[in-house]
Amino acid sequence: MPAVRNVLVVGGGAAGAAAAILLAEGGVAVDLVDAKPDVAALGSGITLQGNALRVLRELDVWDQVRAEGYAFDTLGLRAPDPAGTLLAELTDLRTGGPDLPATLGMYRPALARILLERAGEAGATVRFGTRPEALVQEGDAVTVTFNDHTTRRYDLVVGADGLRSWTRRAIGIDAEPGPVGMGIWRTFTRRPESITRTDLFYGGPAYIAGYCPTGPDSVYAYLVEGVRDRSGLSPAQTLATMRELSGAYHGPWDELREQLTDPSRVNYTAFESHVLDGPWHRGRAVVIGDAAHSCPPTLAQGAAQALEDASVLAELLLRDDAVTEDLWSEFTARRLPRATEVVEASLQLCRWLLDHERGDVPGLMARISHLVAEPA
Repeated sequence: MPAVRNVLVVGGGAAGAAAAILLAEGGVAVDLVDAKPDVAALGSGITLQGNALRVLRELDVWDQVRAEGYAFDTLGLRAPDPAGTLLAELTDLRTGGPDLPATLGMYRPALARILLERAGEAGATVRFGTRPEALVQEGDAVTVTFNDHTTRRYDLVVGADGLRSWTRRAIGIDAEPGPVGMGIWRTFTRRPESITRTDLFYGGPAYIAGYCPTGPDSVYAYLVEGVRDRSGLSPAQTLATMRELSGAYHGPWDELREQLTDPSRVNYTAFESHVLDGPWHRGRAVVIGDAAHSCPPTLAQGAAQALEDASVLAELLLRDDAVTEDLWSEFTARRLPRATEVVEASLQLCRWLLDHERGDVPGLMARISHLVAEPA
């Protein structure tokens, strides 16, 4: 018998949907609430490493993800010169195992749809436009009041509600993400035939210029710069700024730039990062995913670490017959050191770039790849 009978999951992103799927499949009554009005999510593309794909297979969505995404096993390094010269082609470690690709790119809203539909199929009750407004812990139960004035009692609350987590604050964890010093321009457009994997350009006016195929006909492209306040730009200025910044990059970027015509397909985000240094639970409430840790996307491990959180948490709750300190100690031991190492490595890459320091980037990437190749 599971350690919990009913659970509230706050947040319908990767971590929340994964936790809902696994717990509902294990016989737990799950309510998943998300403040957004529907499954449509803002965003462009997402890069999923093999260890993320391993969890997606556990969730029984791998066939759908593979059909809608774009898988590849190599990484290209290119020069910021007039030809976009290919400097190296590296074979990535298949961190999810030999039967899964090293990397898969995907349209982020498509992944959200697949996961939330799967949560509903597994038996979770999914409610959009719903958010908690009060949370009171009473012994082995948590009473939650929602914005529709309804109140329910749960054995456990799982806060998977992102960087600005309401749950994290509600349970008294005083930690917020901090600035990294970089910002990223992103766009989502038609995939040129020449793009069949991620290529990274280091140098030029941006710290990193890159792209990732996200489906048979789509691609996600990005430029990382020193963080600036871009909030005052009009849509036309936003588009013009990304086009101008991309002008130093060639090869496939020349085709991408020709397609940069729609301001609604361009967005800018500042990098932030944090990791909760200690247990991620308080009583019968726990935070996972970006609510517990976040890292800049320099290692493309954000979604993977969130999915791993959900997998480990669900495993322990379905394995044990009670929520005990031993359960929480094991969860902390299995997730905190691993997530901390990934976050710190992602930040180290940022520091090398910001300081114009030639660090051992291949060595760092190899170390993290070998770390996450071991199941969480």
